[in-house]
Amino acid sequence: MRLKASIFASSILRRAMGAGAYAAVAQKGHEDGGAIFVKVNLLDGRAFVLCPAPSLGGERTWLRGTGPQPVVDADAEAYLARQIARDPDCWVIEVEDKQGRWFFEEKVE
Repeated sequence: MRLKASIFASSILRRAMGAGAYAAVAQKGHEDGGAIFVKVNLLDGRAFVLCPAPSLGGERTWLRGTGPQPVVDADAEAYLARQIARDPDCWVIEVEDKQGRWFFEEKVE
């Protein structure tokens, strides 16, 4: 059974804060099933965005929506703006971490 989006988002916030990083909800989406995007801000003007990806087995997987390398923060924000325009019920969690950690265990491709 899949966790509600609000619970999964809260778990990212708690894990990040517990590890000494900062995380906040930048866009609150649908409580039960909104897609979750995680922006990881490297605090040097660069960031990357992780987005949900479909999987055949039903487990949660992620893709680097902004590409394999970090991009300038404005490009990450533009990517998120396009996602929000398509799906206003989505969540955006912003993590600020110089190490680039995202604080969940699911696979990132």
